[in-house]
Amino acid sequence: MKFKSAILLLSIFFFLILSESCITRKDISYFQDINDSLTTQSITKDFEALIQPGDILSVHVSSLSKEASSFFNVVGETTDLQVANTYLVDAMGAIEMPLIGTIRLEGMTTQVARDSLKLRLNKYLVDPTVNIRIRNFKVTVLGEVAAPGVYTIPNEKITLIEALGLAGDMTIFARRVNVLVIREGKAERQFVKLDLTSKEFFESEYYYLHSNDIVYVEPGKGKFASADAWYKILPIVFSGLTALGLFLTRTNIGF
Repeated sequence: MKFKSAILLLSIFFFLILSESCITRKDISYFQDINDSLTTQSITKDFEALIQPGDILSVHVSSLSKEASSFFNVVGETTDLQVANTYLVDAMGAIEMPLIGTIRLEGMTTQVARDSLKLRLNKYLVDPTVNIRIRNFKVTVLGEVAAPGVYTIPNEKITLIEALGLAGDMTIFARRVNVLVIREGKAERQFVKLDLTSKEFFESEYYYLHSNDIVYVEPGKGKFASADAWYKILPIVFSGLTALGLFLTRTNIGF
């Protein structure tokens, strides 16, 4: 009888400690305020990446004359922007190309930059075509995600949800109401915390990430409670087993 009482007391004690670290559905569900009556939502924001100092641009020029356009393509005639000429946008937001010279592209989308370069190239080429790609568009995802890291985005456009998907999604210990986005501008650094349990997130200007954004997913209290519980349990387990062994030895009860 004493043996059964000891086992029962230990079981109850372990249960009380583990219950401190319980995580509920409310802690891990996204967009909890979307109900069955909401079937559509107007899209009011879109995103196009803007060229900024420090960007690495792939630029490929073509025209009716391959010989003439090859002057602007040091790596040769290719349509693969991964091996095309690359240019570093300097601190003034400009690049320098053969014959054209210095051209400022900061603040332009790649489409506007293409049009700007075509105007300059009309002086040297017949019916020129320009392709531009931002090679170093990347975001960093850290914290309570399955695969933290730096991710290069080839299509120059990604949402925060997509970035979390690339990182394997948030763990069950992640604090979804307090996801931090760090964004660097030319003269300031922004820190914004977002609540991913609400549909209002879709209306945020941080729904689309910019190049070099950092996303930090904070761990919730469940992770600390879980870790703390194990630190509490381990010595109790050893003490309990020792006491139980002594009890069984004294009462001549075998395992």
